[in-house]
Amino acid sequence: MEWGPVYNAFLERDGMKTFLMVLFFLDSLALIGLVLWHMSEHAALGGGFGGGMSTTVFGRDTSKDPRKIAIGVLGALFFLLGLAVAMVP
Repeated sequence: MEWGPVYNAFLERDGMKTFLMVLFFLDSLALIGLVLWHMSEHAALGGGFGGGMSTTVFGRDTSKDPRKIAIGVLGALFFLLGLAVAMVP
């Protein structure tokens, strides 16, 4: 059964390494963008005086912040893709 040239290219080692490097690059760009976006919220003058503490008495609940969860997921994916790129010959 013939799967086509695109599928056969990904079965080769060079194609797999290229695919992993592209994913690694896109993940790193997304991670950089999310970290910069997350840090820009707290960089204003109000962040130094508790400007983000208006939600509760003890401050904002950051454990359910979707950006923080996304940064953790992208960071773990960055680590795993880095290991995968290093292991593929």
